[in-house]
Amino acid sequence: MAREIPKGYQPQEIEPKWAEYWVAEALFCANPDSPPPVFSIVIPPPNVTGSLHIGHMLEHTEIDILTRWHRMRGYNTLYLPGTDHAGIATQRAVVRQLAEEGIDYRELGREEFEKRVWKWKEESGDTITEQMKQIGESCDWSREKFTLSPEMSRVVREAFVRLYEEKLIYRAHYLTNWCPVCLTVLSDLEVVHEERQGHLWHIKYPVVGADGTGTGPGGHAAKFLVVATTRPETMLGDTAVAVHPEDERYKDLIGKHVVLPLMNRLIPIIADEMVDREFGTGAVKITPAHDPNDFEVGQRHHLAEINVMTDDGKMNAAAGAYEGMDRFQARKKIVEDLKTQGLLGKVTEHTHAVGLCERSKTIVEPRASTQWFCKMKPLAEPAIVAVEHGETRIVPENRREEYFNWMRNIRDWTLSRQLWWGHRIPAWYCEEFGHVTVARETPMKCGTCGSGQLRQDPDVLDTWFSSGLWPFSTLGWPEETKDFQTYYPTTLLITGYDILFFWVARMIMLGIHFTGQVPFRAVYLHSLVRTGSGEKMSKSKGTGLDPVLLNQQYGTDAMRFCLASMAAPGTDIVLSDDRLAGARNFANKIWNAARFLFVNLEKFEQGGAATLQELADPEIRANAPCALDDAIPLRDAWIFARLAATIEQMNDALANYRFHEAAQGVYQFFWGDFCDWYIEWVKPDLQSGDKHRAIVAWRNLFAVFEAALRLLHPFMPFLTEELWHQFPQRAGAKSIALERFPEVRNSWRNDAALEEFGLLQEIITAVRNIRAEMKLDPKKKVAAELSVADEARRGSVESNRDGIVRLGILTDLKITGGRLEQSGGGAVRSSAKFDLRIAYTETVDAAAECAKITKELEGLRKAIGSKEKQLGDETFLSRAPEKIIRGLEATLATQRIEMQKLTERFEQLDC
Repeated sequence: MAREIPKGYQPQEIEPKWAEYWVAEALFCANPDSPPPVFSIVIPPPNVTGSLHIGHMLEHTEIDILTRWHRMRGYNTLYLPGTDHAGIATQRAVVRQLAEEGIDYRELGREEFEKRVWKWKEESGDTITEQMKQIGESCDWSREKFTLSPEMSRVVREAFVRLYEEKLIYRAHYLTNWCPVCLTVLSDLEVVHEERQGHLWHIKYPVVGADGTGTGPGGHAAKFLVVATTRPETMLGDTAVAVHPEDERYKDLIGKHVVLPLMNRLIPIIADEMVDREFGTGAVKITPAHDPNDFEVGQRHHLAEINVMTDDGKMNAAAGAYEGMDRFQARKKIVEDLKTQGLLGKVTEHTHAVGLCERSKTIVEPRASTQWFCKMKPLAEPAIVAVEHGETRIVPENRREEYFNWMRNIRDWTLSRQLWWGHRIPAWYCEEFGHVTVARETPMKCGTCGSGQLRQDPDVLDTWFSSGLWPFSTLGWPEETKDFQTYYPTTLLITGYDILFFWVARMIMLGIHFTGQVPFRAVYLHSLVRTGSGEKMSKSKGTGLDPVLLNQQYGTDAMRFCLASMAAPGTDIVLSDDRLAGARNFANKIWNAARFLFVNLEKFEQGGAATLQELADPEIRANAPCALDDAIPLRDAWIFARLAATIEQMNDALANYRFHEAAQGVYQFFWGDFCDWYIEWVKPDLQSGDKHRAIVAWRNLFAVFEAALRLLHPFMPFLTEELWHQFPQRAGAKSIALERFPEVRNSWRNDAALEEFGLLQEIITAVRNIRAEMKLDPKKKVAAELSVADEARRGSVESNRDGIVRLGILTDLKITGGRLEQSGGGAVRSSAKFDLRIAYTETVDAAAECAKITKELEGLRKAIGSKEKQLGDETFLSRAPEKIIRGLEATLATQRIEMQKLTERFEQLDC
């Protein structure tokens, strides 16, 4: 086919083409009838409200790398996409949109509001799905799911009803977290606690005696009982003051009453062991409707609950004169009034934890209300055992303890949310007698008394409930579908460690409970992307990077490769322009290498010796490396040995989620081994007058390059797809994504070639280092002498003299087996394998050469001394593995040889 490789790499031109092609051709549809092994993974469903952020980019890159890698290795692969209805976030988005139109959503009514949300979802809510397609995620889009679709709703109802029937879901009156902005109850996990500086107000509560006068400890007159509080606005709902039953200061007051300041209401003084005698005054106000500890006290002592706030955080009618004020405005006014009435004591600085809504960042208000809850301990116990026994592996390992600690101290989950957008709770209340009917389908009559007057619970379920069913609900549960049988349990979950409890733990609990199996065999908790100062990137704080813009600037492949190269397990990523530019340079390197090959091939083809079809035919590539006169050239044996080592390194790294090692391995192979060494070494043969030699060189070159594209493909799918299509392919081949990941052949393994070519690399590197130290003109050729004592090594060097001379930019290379003479002077470098000298020129500073040798000798003395000390330590020798000891001995022997040679050079130079 015609080769069209523009001079410059322009990702903006090639990426949309292939992204559209992959979706249009439905290349990644899974087939449950395909043979094992199976790799299945479900996407952590992003919020339908959202757009791609940098955390998604990292997460989706890692998922897609592993998916493409498994697919290329012949696995029956499913990458299932979808989005989450995101109850609170979506409702807030549409409420804001309506407000901008001058519409109060509450006046609109529930039914019309839901229609507007669905309309918004269809028009604007699929942004992130389109972005996922644009960045080339190899999903099976035919199986895309949405957590609020009718099929998902049926699954959610089934799960809820089963848990209710098993008495694991119940309805109860309890104190919960309330967000005055989101206007709903929150679970404990949705509350973020933050240390803040506040105040401790000491308030005087007038004590009432039997005769109307106050009495205090020991029978002394006491007009007031002083309590300390951080929230004066809640005192309006006080229904008692509590002291510790063993607190001698207040024993005489227990059972008496105080007058509630500002409200003139009598409330009792009670005794409860909950009171901390050391905090404040040892007397605490009890507000059962607004504090979790007070709620428990209220339950024990049968106290009334007085809610003094509205849903949106304003004071209600029960707050008396403060009705209508914002809760914090009321706090100020209450403090002023207490001071005016002489009922305010001292005010001290006080640091305390404040609960914030995770989404709105508003201070959460504890409120007593009737809600639906799920018992978690019975669900948690099997989930703990599953991780302990390795049925689900958590990576990195240090996250296991966090998981265990939370699961062993788990509290019941508040399921209900006071929203309109979400899965409606499948519970109906009998209007006549208050009976509750929980059902899979809408009931026609009360399940208890048969009344036809039913009202459905207005609340919806916490979004995380439907998300917790995601791994099996998306595969057809509760039916035994072919997908469920083939792809469940899923192989792996990749997500951020910040939702280990929100989502991961709940999926494990619900998965085991409903299917009898863990939902995934492994959980990889990826890093977070942080700013240069170490903060988690946040769009709301203006510290987030927009990956869509970065992809346009640097290319999606560069972004993917950059993130993967930094994604070491357990280490967060600090993204920078320099790292992105480096990844873009790597993409340019790949592009330019391809362009070099095809531009030079055109010259070769013009000679009529061979065409691309003949040189890069798939059958020929499959049998590479090709031999020259029945022998594989050293450079070819070496590059295929390096290819084998790189394949094994990448397979091991990706199998253990070390994305950074896999990325660095293929980077080193392509840029270092292939471009810097192999292409440079083979260049003369590509245009050789010996056509047979040239054809062998081209065939091996193309075989390695095409294999390198397949190695790179999971990381850089667009670039590799584009270049792969420049090669002749077998009939019916559609995409590099459906080709095999390179597999190691035994014939490629060649330790001798690695060592032999490695010696040539060491020599050329030594030449280049000396030239750099001598500050020689890069183009200036100089003469060199090389002494190689080992006869076999010397023979290899002799056979490859031309390559050393060319890449070392030498006029000549004299090779001997004896010692190098110092006559005439020169810069000498020694190793255990060879001595190398480049003649001095007028630009060389002999004193600098002596100084360099002095520094090297000093370093060697320290290194040798350290190893001799280790090897002379009996304790070390008795504990260290044999392999470590033998390695130290070998290194010491090598360093002693280098020390001897350097000492000789030092003496020869008369330093």
